[in-house]
Amino acid sequence: MNASIIISVIVIYFLVLIIIAKQTAGKGENAAFFLGNRKSPWYVVAFGMIGASLSGITFISIPGWVGNEVNQFSYMQAVLGYMFGYAIIAYVLLPIYYRLNLVSIYTYLDKRFGFWSYKTGAAFFFLSRVIGASVRLLLVSKVLQLILFDEWGVPFEFTVLISVLLIWIYTNKGGIKTIIWTDTLQTAFMLLSVIFTVYLVSDALNLEQKGGLVSAISNSGYSKIFFFTDINGGNHFLKHFFGGIFICIGMTGLDQDMMQKNLSCKNIKDAQKNMLSLGGILVLVNLMFLSLGALLYMYAQKTGVGLGVKSDLLFAEIAMSDKTGNLIGILFLLGLIAAAYSSADSALTSLTTSFSMDFLNISEKPVKSQERIRKYVHVGMSLLIISVVIALNYCTTDTAIDLVMKFAGFTYGPLIGLFFFGILTKRKLIDKLVLPISLAVPLLVGLFWWYSFGGPGIEENEPGVFGFYKFGYELIIYNSIVSFLFLWMISKKEESIG
Repeated sequence: MNASIIISVIVIYFLVLIIIAKQTAGKGENAAFFLGNRKSPWYVVAFGMIGASLSGITFISIPGWVGNEVNQFSYMQAVLGYMFGYAIIAYVLLPIYYRLNLVSIYTYLDKRFGFWSYKTGAAFFFLSRVIGASVRLLLVSKVLQLILFDEWGVPFEFTVLISVLLIWIYTNKGGIKTIIWTDTLQTAFMLLSVIFTVYLVSDALNLEQKGGLVSAISNSGYSKIFFFTDINGGNHFLKHFFGGIFICIGMTGLDQDMMQKNLSCKNIKDAQKNMLSLGGILVLVNLMFLSLGALLYMYAQKTGVGLGVKSDLLFAEIAMSDKTGNLIGILFLLGLIAAAYSSADSALTSLTTSFSMDFLNISEKPVKSQERIRKYVHVGMSLLIISVVIALNYCTTDTAIDLVMKFAGFTYGPLIGLFFFGILTKRKLIDKLVLPISLAVPLLVGLFWWYSFGGPGIEENEPGVFGFYKFGYELIIYNSIVSFLFLWMISKKEESIG
């Protein structure tokens, strides 16, 4: 695709976002930045959260995931688990957040256990979200580098800088109040992009003459969903399904980024409608992305375009090829930008919120200085993400979806253990021991993972400490359960602690 077309699409896209930001930001006060003055319509929040939940990783990495015969459509097993996770969020976590009128959800831990539990929960979210947002931006930056900036001789570091700067510009004033509306637009762009791309690729493959789209995908050799035969395998149904429940609770229900949008709804009933409708829609959307992946591999086999490229770059390679035409390229570019930035912009806002509320105690500062502090933090979070994206580019070769799920297993596990220890028991913790316990558990489980079958510490095809058992999405379950058990060991009945 011509570079001038790529630049025009990017410029027009961000001009639209900036216009929306100016219309929605209001006076830029902290109440609007953090919670949108609690006036966001639930259906707008729900639709916008589709894009934030999916991100550029779903847009690029999920279609690429399909090509591995071990993977195929197995990701749907985790998506089915997400549905149960959303129900737990709606009827267990949201009532607590609304009852306590929280801005930062981690202040629940302060009320329940004390200072160190609160700071531990906030710190684990902060680490999780910085890494997650950075992996997502790393992926989109790599694609932009591939399709445009490499040709111009622009260094990767500059690509990352520009990407984050654009986000900072349209989120700086309005925060969550702006993002609720920009995410709605970006979700629409992303879904329309995928729908039209599926149509155009299936048309190029003449699938109407070969029994239709559904038949072609089901007979493609890429569409197997359920894997029951090998419990040692990383893609077994039970690992994906129950891992999906825990991942949903951790990455959505205990994530300030996602919950900040829910807490901007008018009341708890609207927030619950948002969660449940989001869970149902995501099943269909993820199935659509996996179907797109099957079509892309079928197209690559037929035309030779994209064969041999890294799975994360398959969609980009095909979409930007001269053989496919400009329309698919434009659709891909719009969808990629929408998916990537609908996740990254809310991550930047939630990191600003969490650091301001949980570590700087901004609400206790003089009123005149609160807005200034928040703006400085916003800049600081932008610089932090830029630094982490650049660092990740030099130290990882994993696909983006694998990287995110791996980190989530270790960083959100202790959060789940801590929150649900507070919800399911009436015991009190020895507060000062919570941080070392929460650090020790991922290190312990990580050691077992490192020396397990398929882990970094074991030679290929050699058995690990658990024989040929391979860890999958259930890593987060082990971290959560071990965290819960260790917390029980440092707890006492409430009346026993003075």
